[in-house]
Order: sequence, then structure tokens, then C-alpha cells
Amino acid sequence: MLKDCDGTPDVILIATGSEVALAMGAAEQLSGKKIRVVSMPSVDRFEAQDDSYQSSVLSKGTPTVVVEAAATMGWYKYADAVVGIDRFGESAPAGELFKEFGFTVENVVKTVEGVL
Repeated sequence: MLKDCDGTPDVILIATGSEVALAMGAAEQLSGKKIRVVSMPSVDRFEAQDDSYQSSVLSKGTPTVVVEAAATMGWYKYADAVVGIDRFGESAPAGELFKEFGFTVENVVKTVEGVL
């Protein structure tokens, strides 16, 4: 976990790689909410852990949002919503593509608000 809260979180944000910064930014914007931010660069390594550890990181019944700059397939195993990409072939400067695909703090906040 990169960021935790006291007690049960209101929402868990899972991110990988560069998307962690978006999750942390969204957590800051969601003041008044109890947020847990989890970096999960390897699903395989997470799944290799025992059930007790997995449950301590991803609380059952807690709304969860994944931020992953790749396909959303597979992430719904853990998440109620995913900020990801399910189409390809776009070409533009990275900043423009991030905005187009919703990789902004504002969109992550909006997605979290949608699951709460």
C-alpha cells in the first residue's frame, strides 16, 4: 500500500506504474473520504500471496477503482470501475492522449465518485 487510512477505507484505488501518480492525486482531491492507494505492478505476485494478505490489502465490500493505461480486461476481478483503454490506434502527443482516454486526476475522481 502506498497510502492508507484509519479504519475501513471508503474506496480503494489500485494503480500500476505511472498511473500511481494519478491515483495519489485523486486521493488528495477526495478530501473527507478515507482512501487507500495500492500499487499493483504485478497481479501474478499479488495472487501468489495468501488469502489473509490479499484481504488485508483489498477489503471485501469496499468500492474499488483501477487506473491502468492498458486494456481493462481482467481488472474487473478486483474493481467496480476501471480507468483504462479498450481501443487502440490513436496517435498524438502523450498529454493529449492521456486526456482523450481519461487519464487525468479529474476523471479518476469522477470515476471514484461514481462508485461511491
